[in-house]
Amino acid sequence: MGSWWQVLLLSIPLVLPADSGEPERNGGWLTNKYLAPKEEDHCTVERRDASLTYSQFIDQYAFSRPVIIQGITDNSAFQELCTRDKLLAEFGDHLVRLSTANTYSYRKVDVPFQEYVEHLQEPQDLALLGSDTLYFFGDNNFTEWGSLLQNYRPPPFWIPGTSRAYSFGIAGSGSGVPFHWHGPGYSEVIYGRKRWFLYPPEKNPEFHPNKTTLSWLLDTYPFLPPAERPMECTIRPGEVLYFPDHWWHATLNLDTSVFISTFLG
Repeated sequence: MGSWWQVLLLSIPLVLPADSGEPERNGGWLTNKYLAPKEEDHCTVERRDASLTYSQFIDQYAFSRPVIIQGITDNSAFQELCTRDKLLAEFGDHLVRLSTANTYSYRKVDVPFQEYVEHLQEPQDLALLGSDTLYFFGDNNFTEWGSLLQNYRPPPFWIPGTSRAYSFGIAGSGSGVPFHWHGPGYSEVIYGRKRWFLYPPEKNPEFHPNKTTLSWLLDTYPFLPPAERPMECTIRPGEVLYFPDHWWHATLNLDTSVFISTFLG
């Protein structure tokens, strides 16, 4: 667990406005923005705008490096369906499968969506290990959630020979998944902000698979030599992060976040 001064450095800006106790509303998903984990000092993932062509995507990024693409999707209609009130009204009594926030996510717990939102979806507790931290990402029942997910507009660029699979999630401030890898995919934030840390396949990150991303950020990240630090950036609504096959990545939800990943399998 991080020391008290590390928590302060991570969470509190140098100057607090008079209304610092007021939470920020993101579609009804409340976050006290002055107590949320901070963004990186400098984004080291390249950003491109919607002028990026499919040919450029394949040649420059698809098999070699991550990229953040701004304005490539318009999910304003999907965002409107993902407000807290609308999701609770539509899916409140539906069961959702929660996964542990460690690298392997062995433990699964099924609870009503309303119980998760109102009682379990809270800011990350620094004292908890990943195996004791539950949150909703992936493992979606597409029969029940299909009416929502069919309104999502995925990024238009694909990789030949792959098909799309969605992973929809909602998580509290400070939550996230430690380093892991899988096939290529996209990540888009619908509400909130999500900070990403990425390493290429040949570079194994220094981490404990059962420590949360937040504890890694407090206890390991500050002591990494510059050459050993990951690529990192924070994505916001209207941006899509692409990560290639087998790239190590860890995530940290800076706010209470609604997000969706598109896996290319």
